[in-house]
Amino acid sequence: MLDIKWIRENTEKFDTAMKNRGSSVTSSNLLELDKTRRNIINKMQELQAKRKTISKEIGMLKAKGGDAAALLEEMQGISPAVKNLEEQDRQANIELENALIALPNIPEDCVPAGKDEDDNVEIKKWGTPREFDFEPSPHYEFGEKLGLDFATGAKLTGARYAWLQGDIARLERAIATFMLDHLRDKGFTEVSVPLIVNDASMIGTCQLPKFAEDSFNVGDDRWLIPTAEVPLTNSMRDTIVAPENLPIKMCAWTPCFRSEAGSAGKDTRGYIRMHQFFKVEQVVIAHPEKSDELLNELTKNAEEILEKLNIPYRTIILCTGDMGFSAKKTYDIEAWVPTQNTYREISSCSNCGDFQARSMKARFKNKEGKTEFVHTLNGSCLATGRTLVAILENYQNEDGSLTIPDVLQPYMGGQKVISVK
Repeated sequence: MLDIKWIRENTEKFDTAMKNRGSSVTSSNLLELDKTRRNIINKMQELQAKRKTISKEIGMLKAKGGDAAALLEEMQGISPAVKNLEEQDRQANIELENALIALPNIPEDCVPAGKDEDDNVEIKKWGTPREFDFEPSPHYEFGEKLGLDFATGAKLTGARYAWLQGDIARLERAIATFMLDHLRDKGFTEVSVPLIVNDASMIGTCQLPKFAEDSFNVGDDRWLIPTAEVPLTNSMRDTIVAPENLPIKMCAWTPCFRSEAGSAGKDTRGYIRMHQFFKVEQVVIAHPEKSDELLNELTKNAEEILEKLNIPYRTIILCTGDMGFSAKKTYDIEAWVPTQNTYREISSCSNCGDFQARSMKARFKNKEGKTEFVHTLNGSCLATGRTLVAILENYQNEDGSLTIPDVLQPYMGGQKVISVK
């Protein structure tokens, strides 16, 4: 959530940022709500000060044996007026917060302005795409022969669910374990988190109210997690962190659940866009002065995974129109998919600044002993299903078998190839 004080002091920058992010909201809309509330607060404070003054006058009169009846009568009229203004303030604050919570984060100055993915900027490319001496098959055709079963997933639940069996299921688990070990070596603490969270947690990381239709509500104000970012980040909600404990680095491998309501018709075939998928998530709670540096670290972690797997990729910085709601800066990493002759997103690493922390009241004490909001960062490292897709696409063999990347073989008991059975 944005800071109304910052908006007051940076109206031109705010208006430009909202325009670049595709929002029609202007500072004037918000400042009118803010002005209404501040007027109410001023009136309330004047009455409270008056009540305090009259109370003193009453005490002084009574001490001298004087008649305080007129002042008491005046006092009786003030209290209901204060209560009425308190209720007006409560309603005005709700209206202002509802307006603020619907606004996306302010992009950093270095983020390129643009409308959509066509305006993203490539900043790095690694690896050389494999030259096949046969026609490679799409992962959804090639993988089905090895245990990636979409028909059974659809039978059990519906479209965009899958059943993985045998060595393919073991391979996805190996991918996740390899990633978690990599992050552990980088100083991350592995966490096993709840897969169901409450409204407050979804609001804290800005999934609600904006993305309610993209999430699965299980009733009783509870939601299936769309990513481990939600429970990991919200572990800091309503907390004041000691500055010497920053940064806090956490990671988790969880199933993720998304209705994909806003993605109708995209990637309907295959294992790329599922309603249930697994992902290794990295989350960092950071000092504001270190968050940019830590965003680079998160991105590098994900890049190193792909390099160890020897999968070609490129890294891009997202433009203002393609960036996630909570992010102020995002790097996407895209893996090479041979049968599509293009790079596809496999990781997204974002610095959210104090945007989520303000909603969660996640703070730390600065050198002067005053509380400030922490910065929150998150990044996929990686989506294990999409990593499996990249391996199926890049490591397939003409005879229908799959070569297991060298770094994963120890996690597969030394197995080097998955063959059709």
